[in-house]
Amino acid sequence: MTTLSWQVPDAPDARRGTRLRRELRAVHALIHRDLLRLAGQRTHTALLLIHPLLYLVILGGGLAALIPQSSLGVSYQSYLFPGMLMMTVQTPAIMVGIRMITDREIGYLRELLMAPVHRSTLLLGHCAGGTLTATVQGAVLLSLAGVVGLPYDPVLLVLLLGCMVLASFTITSLALALAVTLRRAETFHTLLGLVMMPLLFLSGGFFPLSALPGWAHTLAAANPLAYAVDMLRRTIVLRVPDQAGVSGIEWAGHQPPLPLEAGLLLAAGAIALVWAARRFNRPE
Repeated sequence: MTTLSWQVPDAPDARRGTRLRRELRAVHALIHRDLLRLAGQRTHTALLLIHPLLYLVILGGGLAALIPQSSLGVSYQSYLFPGMLMMTVQTPAIMVGIRMITDREIGYLRELLMAPVHRSTLLLGHCAGGTLTATVQGAVLLSLAGVVGLPYDPVLLVLLLGCMVLASFTITSLALALAVTLRRAETFHTLLGLVMMPLLFLSGGFFPLSALPGWAHTLAAANPLAYAVDMLRRTIVLRVPDQAGVSGIEWAGHQPPLPLEAGLLLAAGAIALVWAARRFNRPE
């Protein structure tokens, strides 16, 4: 009787521990799948990195001679660098949504749903895998910081890496929220073509937001990419004050605090992920 009295209360805890380990293994498996894809598709990954690199070297180098440094406070290549970091992480983050729709079309997602784990766990695994792969690709471009005159300050690199993790999480969550709503990859691609390019140009990554008309400032203030680019740029200024240039996001003529920008990005990603999880939990 004494043995039973000790074993019975422990049984629910043991079951909870087993369920937790099972959920964590599912998340780990999905992250591992994304990392294997990243390692196995080297040509595709290289092509994704070439796009922002060409913008940085060719566009940045060409326009640097036309845009005076006095108008930006820094050289145009230095000004462009945070925007190129954002361009680097956004593409692999968005592709998580495309892969989810493709997995649904080919039946792979249905097989995943047969696993003895919660659907929310599968969505979390997709989000974690997309966030990690996007950050890894962003870190590759970050290694070229010296090209635009930034020092290889370990603290600066860690801070920028943290900003990219946050931006990757938010974009991945938004992509998944869209993917669980749409059923066809063609619709996803078409919608991205209509939305992503305006969001990128309204992010302040290519030119100062102050140069935009008044109505565009309102759109920029609701643009998650604008907060991500502004956070990257202001993080650089924290460690390299001489890189201070034109301001980014402004509310009533004042810049929001940097922690508030980070909090808004985190909140946007978390809300999108929670909404996507609720939508994904509905039976198909």
